[in-house]
Amino acid sequence: MATTTTIRPRALVRASGGPRYAVALAVDALGTGLLRPFLLLYGVSVLRLSPQATGIAMTVGAVVGLACMPAVGRWLDRGARSTVVAASMLVRALGVALLLAAPAGNVRLFAAAALVLGVGNQAWPAAHAALVATVAHGRERDAALAAGRALRNAGLGAGALLATACLAGGTTALQALAAVTGVAYLAAAALAWSVRVHARPAAAPAGGGGDAPAPRMRGLLAANVIYAFCLNVPEVALPVVLVTELHASPVWLGTIYVANTVLVVTLQVPVTVLMSRFPRRSVLAIAGVVLTASYLGFLAAVFLGHDWGAPAVAAVSVVCTLGEILYAGSATALVTALAPARVLGRALARLQLSTGFGLAVSPAVITAVAPHGPAALWGGLAAATLLSAGAVATEGERGRRPGP
Repeated sequence: MATTTTIRPRALVRASGGPRYAVALAVDALGTGLLRPFLLLYGVSVLRLSPQATGIAMTVGAVVGLACMPAVGRWLDRGARSTVVAASMLVRALGVALLLAAPAGNVRLFAAAALVLGVGNQAWPAAHAALVATVAHGRERDAALAAGRALRNAGLGAGALLATACLAGGTTALQALAAVTGVAYLAAAALAWSVRVHARPAAAPAGGGGDAPAPRMRGLLAANVIYAFCLNVPEVALPVVLVTELHASPVWLGTIYVANTVLVVTLQVPVTVLMSRFPRRSVLAIAGVVLTASYLGFLAAVFLGHDWGAPAVAAVSVVCTLGEILYAGSATALVTALAPARVLGRALARLQLSTGFGLAVSPAVITAVAPHGPAALWGGLAAATLLSAGAVATEGERGRRPGP
């Protein structure tokens, strides 16, 4: 069994792409945090669109944005790294510009803005992971990926708090908020581009086989769709339980959201480093088991009634967040370790496709199953996640420890 890796802060910054890139990530995360929770509100309050039309435009933008991933994967496999990251930020700046240019009642321009923002949001994770994989290797790379996620969550939380403070200003404040977000994306794009990270494209081996690793990762990518549901549990499933089933105070939801953010920000790197003594595939399977246990815990909490149900849901949400931390710290790292250099971009693009698809369909699935009762919702999530964990654990491994 390998010993636990110790990652010093300076080495972590270097492995993440350097100080300028770390600042770019922070600015980008803050901009996303300013905009993402209030895009729906912008469409309804500023553009005077119906909630239904606004929601549909946002959903279509997120789903159609996934169509860019094959092109992003091929671009990365040609060696581009910081350029693709900068482009994903620049595209979102363009999306904000479209948003600001949209006149009241114009759903088409709002939909175009949502689509462009969706393209940038979908392209960023794969581009960022490819850049980190180029400047760092092994467990240092895994820790850097975890640090990037922790930093992003901190920026999202801070951005959401700043955006909440601006709500009292009405339409003018929301428009100013969007403008600040656009400027933040431009600044982040300039910083990311200035890093100038480029990888030499790896030649395919004699006899071809450029996409040979794809079949051996299909089970992992299919399982990832189910794993990704956990990212929407706090925002979609828990409100259904707390409000519909338990009739609890909204304070509980706010407490759970804050706790989730704080736990991810503070524990993502330490937990990832701690689990580095185990193969990445085993950690990903363990994440599925932890998530399954949390779903069963939510099911049990519902039957405790109004008085004890809400505190129990809050307590179980900590377990769910730990499962999310294990999942986030191992999924991208495992794909990065499994994929040969010549197809790393396409492998990461496929991972983002599966994650994006899971995030896109999970709200519809959760809200469709929830009316059938807590057993159907949480029992179904638990069964699907446990099966996915089993598929991850049994799929053939590549290499030996301390590898995948």
